Amino acid sequence: MLDTPVTAAGTRTLARRLAEMLLSIKARVTIAAIAALIASTTITSLMLVRRAETDTIDASRQRELGEAVHMAADLSRRVVELQRALGATAAGITPAIAGDPARLLPLLAGSAVMREVFSTVWVAGTDGRMRAYADSQGAHAGTTAIGDRPYFRRTLAERRPVVSPPLQGRLRPRKVVIFTFPLSDADGVYGVVGGSLALDSRELLAGVVDTPDDATAAALVVVSDAEGRILAHPDGTHGQRSLADEPRLAAAFRDWVASGSPVEPAGLFLRQPHEVVTAAGVPGADWLVWRVQSEEALLAPLHRARRQALAWATLNVGIGSLAVLGMIAWLLSPLTRLRGRAAHLFDGRYDIDEGWPRPGGEIGALAQVLHEVAAQRVRLERDNGELLARLASVMDAAPLGIVFTRDDRLELVSAELCRLVGLAAADLLGQPVGVLFASKEEFETLRRRARVAFAAGRPYDGECRFRRRDADDFLGRLRGRPIDPAEPDAGSIWTLEDITDHAAARDQLEWQARHDGLTGLHNRKEFDRRVAHVHGAMPASEPAALVVIDLDRFKPINDGSGHAAGDAMLQAVARAIGSRVRASDLVARLGGDEFAVLLERCTPDAAQRIAAAVAAAIDEIALDWHGRVLRIGASVGVAALRAECASPAAWLHEADLACYAAKSTGREPPRLVDDASR
Repeated sequence: MLDTPVTAAGTRTLARRLAEMLLSIKARVTIAAIAALIASTTITSLMLVRRAETDTIDASRQRELGEAVHMAADLSRRVVELQRALGATAAGITPAIAGDPARLLPLLAGSAVMREVFSTVWVAGTDGRMRAYADSQGAHAGTTAIGDRPYFRRTLAERRPVVSPPLQGRLRPRKVVIFTFPLSDADGVYGVVGGSLALDSRELLAGVVDTPDDATAAALVVVSDAEGRILAHPDGTHGQRSLADEPRLAAAFRDWVASGSPVEPAGLFLRQPHEVVTAAGVPGADWLVWRVQSEEALLAPLHRARRQALAWATLNVGIGSLAVLGMIAWLLSPLTRLRGRAAHLFDGRYDIDEGWPRPGGEIGALAQVLHEVAAQRVRLERDNGELLARLASVMDAAPLGIVFTRDDRLELVSAELCRLVGLAAADLLGQPVGVLFASKEEFETLRRRARVAFAAGRPYDGECRFRRRDADDFLGRLRGRPIDPAEPDAGSIWTLEDITDHAAARDQLEWQARHDGLTGLHNRKEFDRRVAHVHGAMPASEPAALVVIDLDRFKPINDGSGHAAGDAMLQAVARAIGSRVRASDLVARLGGDEFAVLLERCTPDAAQRIAAAVAAAIDEIALDWHGRVLRIGASVGVAALRAECASPAAWLHEADLACYAAKSTGREPPRLVDDASR
C-alpha cells in the first residue's frame, strides 16, 4: 500500500521527463535531421523504384508482344498445315469422283490421316449438297445442305481456302471451325472439300492456351475470332463467350474495338488497368491471340528487392540517428545550462548577474540577451509598481466607478466601482466582466453594441442594469473606449455612474410631457401625434375612428361647488371612459371638459357601440360632494377614418361636427358622420 504512491509519482516524473526530452531543441533538431535524411532517402528510393517499375513494365510489354506474335505465327502455321492437308486430299478428287458418292466413300474411308486431323472430313458439290463425309465411325453418304453457309460461298467465289468463324455443326451438335479447300481445274470450281474441328477439342489449339510451367505462369492466353468471340480459353467454360465477359480483358477489348478491331499479325498493345495486354493476328484465319500478364506479378521480384532495401535503409537511418543525437547533445550542452538559468529568470533564486553560461557563438549571444532582458524586467517591474500605485490613488479619488478589462475579465477596479456593486476589489479582480451586470442578456447586448462602436472608431456610451450585492439592481451609465484602437488585445477602460434617480426623474418628465396632470390621461399633444401617425399610415391603418366627448352640465358644478368639485368630476369622467374602451385605445383630455378617444383597428359599428357605452358610463356618474350628489352628461361624436379625410385636422373636425350635432339635438345617441349628415 505504501509503495503505490511512490510508484505513481515515479511514473509521472518519468513521463514528464520524457515529454521534456521530446520537446527539447536537441530532440527537435535531431528529429528534423532524421526527417530530412528519411525524406531524401525515401524520395530517391521512390524515384528509382518508379523508374525500375516503368522499365520493367516496358520490357515486359515488349516481351509479351513478342510472345503473342510468336504464338500467332505458330497458330498460323498450324492453319496452313491443315489447309495443305485438305489440299492434298483435294488433289486426288477429280470431277468424276467428286460427282460420284460411291467413289468418294472409299476414298474418304481410306484417309485415316485426315480423320485423325479433323473431326469430320466431307466433300460437297457446287450446289451446296454434301456428297459424302467421314468421321471416327467411318465414311457415310451425305445429303446435308451447306450452300447457305458464308464460308462455303466464299470458297466458291474466291476460289481459295477459307477458315470459318465458330458455328454450330450440322453433322454433330458441337461448336466447330470449318476449313475448306476448293476443287477446281481449268474449267473452274467443281466442288469443295472441307474439314471441321470441334472447339472443345485440342487438335488445332493444343498448347496455345495451356498455362506453361515456367516464368510466364501468371500469363493468361486466349484465342478469339475477329468478332471478339472466345475460341480457346484455359477455362473451358468460357468458350463462345465475348471477350467483354472476361474481367482481365474487358477494358482491352473495348480499346481494341475503339481502334477499329484490327487483326494485326505484327501485334498490338492494349490498355487494361493493372495488366499488360498484347494481341496478335493469325494470318489466314482472322483470329487473334491475346496475352494478359499481371503487372503485380511482373513487379513482384522488384517489390521484394524494395522491401529488403527499405529494411537496410531503416537500419542505417537508426544508426545515423543515434550518432546525430549524440553529436547534437554535445554541441547544445551550453544551451541546456542556459535553459536551467532562464528557468529562474524572475524567481529571485539567483542574483541578476549570476549563473549565466559563457559559451561563444549564438548561444553566448542568447545568454547576453536574456541577461539584459532580466535586468530590464527588474527595472520595468519597479517602474510599473510606482505607476500602479499612483494610478490606484487617482482611481480611488475619482467620483466615478472605473474598471480596466482585458479578454473579458476585470483587471483593475476603482474604490467607487466596488462601492457601487457592493463587492471588494479582491472579489472582482480576475472575474468575468459579466458578473457586474444584472443579467446575461444585458451583458451580451452591451458587448455587441460596444463592438460596433469600437469598430466604427467611436467610444461606447449607454445605459445598462447592474447587479448590487445584497441590494436591488441599479441603472448605470457606462462609457468605454479601447486602450489602443489599433491593438484590440490591449483591453479597454470604462467608467460607471449610478443614474437610477436621474433616470426616474427623466422618466417622470417624459410622462408629464405626454399626459394630463389632473386626470392621468394622454394630453392634446400626444393625442395629435398619434392621430397624425394613424392618418399617415392609410390605408394600412384602416379601419379606425375618433370619438369626441363634450361634457354637459359641467359649468354649473364649477360655479356652484367650486373648482375642486370640477376637478373631482373630471377625474371621475376619466375613470368612466377608461372602463368602457379597449386596452389598446388611446384616451386623452383635449382641454377643459373635452375628451377624445382614438380607436385603432375598429370598425364603424364597433366605434358606435363603444361611444354609446362611454356616454352611458358618464351618465351613471354620481359624485358625492359634501352631502350633494353631482351628475353630468356627455355629447359624443364619432368619425370613421376615410380616404376623404385630407388631413388629421379634417378627421378630428368631422368628429367635432358629430359631437356638436349631438349636443344641438339634445344629446341623441352618438352617430357616425357621413356625407349626408355633413
